[in-house]
Amino acid sequence: MSLIDISSNLLLIAFIAYILGTMLIAGSIKQNDGAANRAEKWGKAGIVVSIIGFIAQLGYFVTRWIYAGHAPVSNMFEFTTAFGMFLVGAFILIYFIYRVKILGLVALPIAVLFISYATMFPTDVTPLVPSLQSHWLTIHVVTAAIGQSILAISAVAALIYLLKEVDPKTPSKERFWLEAILYFCVVVVGFVIVTLTFRGMGYEAEFTYIDKTGMEREIVYNMPAIFGMNEYELKSDGAMEPLLEMPALINAKKLTTVTWSFLAGTILYLLYRLIVRKRICELLNPLMTKVNSNLTDEIGYRSVLIGFPIFTLGALVFAMIWAQEAWGRFWGWDPKEVWALITWLFYAAYLHLRLSKGWEGRKSAWLALIGFAIIIFNLVFVNLVIAGLHSYA
Repeated sequence: MSLIDISSNLLLIAFIAYILGTMLIAGSIKQNDGAANRAEKWGKAGIVVSIIGFIAQLGYFVTRWIYAGHAPVSNMFEFTTAFGMFLVGAFILIYFIYRVKILGLVALPIAVLFISYATMFPTDVTPLVPSLQSHWLTIHVVTAAIGQSILAISAVAALIYLLKEVDPKTPSKERFWLEAILYFCVVVVGFVIVTLTFRGMGYEAEFTYIDKTGMEREIVYNMPAIFGMNEYELKSDGAMEPLLEMPALINAKKLTTVTWSFLAGTILYLLYRLIVRKRICELLNPLMTKVNSNLTDEIGYRSVLIGFPIFTLGALVFAMIWAQEAWGRFWGWDPKEVWALITWLFYAAYLHLRLSKGWEGRKSAWLALIGFAIIIFNLVFVNLVIAGLHSYA
């Protein structure tokens, strides 16, 4: 068995361990007061399994690094799996500080979604393009990912806080937006299903198009094209013609993928509502009855305090140093750079409002979720849909 096969198997072990860890933690929470010992055992087992999963994924990361000869953070598959690993690592660290295992009920499923999402992209190890052949790839990207993963824990704590505090049976704006967040999680599941479906069908449609430099390029769609590339021309017989043509700035192939994901996710969500006849937040609310809201709020705040300076170093300081080395300028208003700055400004505002204006509890929780939404927008939409120097293959 080759090193890359060992790496793939370790990632699969981590994936299974995170699912099992989620189930064990959920089981420990659902135990009634008379089964405290059993609940404690289930909770400890869930943490142990989570740690095993994290070690396995760390093994995947190291073995892939050795095989590739560079840090495995150079494409969407590698970066997204690394993000999930750092998120679980941050959860384990926070658990040993605060002993709040319910964080795993949200953090572990998010890691599972990240791994599932990542495996929909090409997993092959490819040589780095010249612009990425630098030690700053490791320093900049890994530090930024660690910072974002710790910031993500604030969103995990915020979601748990709101699932307890927001009444799922009373109509309100908070209930609407809380359910919307859970709906977007279902959209990720829709992405996985629709990608696997069209991949299983072997669907391919070849196009030529004109990129933003005026050059003619070729591109292959693996889903029926809803959006066409700039000045596209369909080359495959029997394939679907795009409904709309996009300008060169937009990667229409990836926009098509996002659209199909929303369509599939919406169908899944509607089927769930039809069968279960209750909102997802209403289903999860009973699991949060024993949550200490003040402690959860504190964890969310402390996560931002720790994650913000790490993100600042990775996403801004180290990024600007590498930009100067690679492109001869510290800042160039590339879409990825702009959204990194927006993310930094948002969390700076979060800390200002928390420390100066006393925004705690619900206000702080909603800010943490908005911040994580910006991170996800940067990861998915900016990386995949908007063409730029940082766009992943």
